[in-house]
Amino acid sequence: MTPGVPADRNPPNAAADASAAIDSTVRLRLDPRLCRRGTVDGAWWPRSRDAAAELPALIAVVDQRLAQITMRVGLHGDAWDDAPHHIPARGRQIRVGRFRHANAHLISLVSMGAEPIRLLVIPPDTAVGPAAAALALSVRGAPGRRPADILGAAHRTAAAGLGTPDADGPVQWEDESGNISDQPSTA
Repeated sequence: MTPGVPADRNPPNAAADASAAIDSTVRLRLDPRLCRRGTVDGAWWPRSRDAAAELPALIAVVDQRLAQITMRVGLHGDAWDDAPHHIPARGRQIRVGRFRHANAHLISLVSMGAEPIRLLVIPPDTAVGPAAAALALSVRGAPGRRPADILGAAHRTAAAGLGTPDADGPVQWEDESGNISDQPSTA
């Protein structure tokens, strides 16, 4: 059983499936393959702009899911209300780099011996529909898609009532009676 994941959401291949699932405590979605095809490796939807309050849980979940130890975090300092220089983590202090020239919608987690994990940061005040769409779009690995492109596409998807894009397939469409299908209604 994977700690922090409810038993009913813990399938036999929990390592791969848990990393693709949206964690209900830390609203996070990671590409289970981390194939580096896109500009981001997943997305995170924090509940506030307080990095001191939000980062410890994010780091704990990412470390657990990827079986690694985050050593540094990089973020856009002006995108957060409180971005301290260090964040406490299990048995260590993680250095937080605050950069003004970084993308405000990206956060990087750096571990020893691994490529940095780049996450799209969905603004905390984003509505559920666009946030869910951005979480799904972030794991598609679309090469060349900037964070702003992903957020824009997520907002357009939600505004058009197209449903939530599936991480591995096309957008799911909802017809007038609320039925979900892979194709838009022709009526």
